[in-house]
Amino acid sequence: MAFTRRAALSAPFILAAVSARAQIAFPQRPVRMIVPYTPGGVSDITARLMSEPLSAVWGQPVPVENRAGADGVIGTDAIAKAAPDGHTLGLVSVAHPVNAAFYRLPFDSIRDFSFVTQTTSTPLVLCAPTSFAPNTPEELVAYARANPGVTFAGTGGVVRLAPVLFAQRTNTRMEYVPYRGSSQAHPDLIAGRVNIMFDTVPAALGHIRSGALKAIATTGARRSAQLPDVPTLGEALLPGFEASTWGMVIAPAGISAAVLAKLHADCVAAMANPVVVDRHRTLGADIVTSTPEALRAFVEAELTKWGEAARAAGVELQNAR
Repeated sequence: MAFTRRAALSAPFILAAVSARAQIAFPQRPVRMIVPYTPGGVSDITARLMSEPLSAVWGQPVPVENRAGADGVIGTDAIAKAAPDGHTLGLVSVAHPVNAAFYRLPFDSIRDFSFVTQTTSTPLVLCAPTSFAPNTPEELVAYARANPGVTFAGTGGVVRLAPVLFAQRTNTRMEYVPYRGSSQAHPDLIAGRVNIMFDTVPAALGHIRSGALKAIATTGARRSAQLPDVPTLGEALLPGFEASTWGMVIAPAGISAAVLAKLHADCVAAMANPVVVDRHRTLGADIVTSTPEALRAFVEAELTKWGEAARAAGVELQNAR
């Protein structure tokens, strides 16, 4: 698997990380990793895979704590309010910026956190029933302009907002059909009762390989290793278009620069562990690490992108519960 970086690790940062690792006594007790979602998802799997190499390096247990609820808001709030000493980390997903577009949050999505490193990126796939006429992004846009009201299945979060972003960028109109999850949406999609869906590659891949669904495009920065013959929307039609699910390690705001540097260096090394790499390959997820500075800028851009898409979709902020 080829490793990518949102921004290259600068030499000064690497030197600071090496110096920090040599000089500070950290950690001094177990480091808990809060995952604000239910067990079994990519974020949970990533956290559990990271915990073993981190524990080996730190000489301390790294227990994973699932604190699900309110689409991740409850657990993320616990991360924000933990002591800023590096002994509480969080493994969160694209839900972190997306939630700011849906909920009144009890924390600030930027100011209340330290950003350690991105961990993964998993593209979505724009898929449709084989009976649906368009086969390419260009054909889909032409069809949508001639037939306003193309329907898309959405399950919330980025899966709901990605087609809104696509419609914005292509000046088309599409109608949202809500579902509780991919397993509920797929039968209607396969039967042609809904036209398209932007789903995660792992969720849709079995139906695509069986021929029940067809893949029109993927939404990552580069082609999916699982669907190498399917173009990205960026290369086919919309340069710069990207709508992926992803993960990152965060910590409470206010941790020291030395601890942050050590956390960054050790978490990046954990993501490079061959066991971690191989398991993510089977999940269809790319390993993507970044500097804290690049990650913060990335999250800020994601907040803007998904906030604009949510407003275009008429989403009204709700209280998280």
